[in-house]
Amino acid sequence: MELENKVLSREIHMRLYDTGLTLATAESCTGGHIAEAIIAVPGSSEYFKGGIISYTNEIKERLLGVDHQLLEEKTAVCEEVAKAMVSGAISTMQTDFAIAATGFAGPGGGTKEIPVGTIWLACGSADEVVACKLEEDEGRDMNLVKATRQALQLFIDFLNAHLPEKEPQTDI
Repeated sequence: MELENKVLSREIHMRLYDTGLTLATAESCTGGHIAEAIIAVPGSSEYFKGGIISYTNEIKERLLGVDHQLLEEKTAVCEEVAKAMVSGAISTMQTDFAIAATGFAGPGGGTKEIPVGTIWLACGSADEVVACKLEEDEGRDMNLVKATRQALQLFIDFLNAHLPEKEPQTDI
């Protein structure tokens, strides 16, 4: 795992550990890389409940509750599906937060309208979900690394905007 992802995972750990707040992942194209990064930090079981790798539309629908019509009309690689995956993961896993990824990591799978390298990332809570789109194809391995890193950073930014800053621990 990349050092930068470990640093980002550590930051998530510092924000969530001992808060009672929980996190889940719903991953398609990243295939568990985001969850792997999160659990790289010892003690992550205090806040990370688990992840769903929803590599097919069937699993997105059945386990995450993504609307079949949405998948038919927009495909799985769109902002709305990424956001629905977050909401579905929060509901299914009964967590406070979730992170999701859906896209075409490559080398195949893309279309003229949605080329390889297009990856939608989303994160949030039951009250608010934010998303961002990656569009540059740097090859499958780099696409996965970038998507994982960006998903972690997106979640950190979300936490920073929505949670009060934790007080630093001091030894007495």
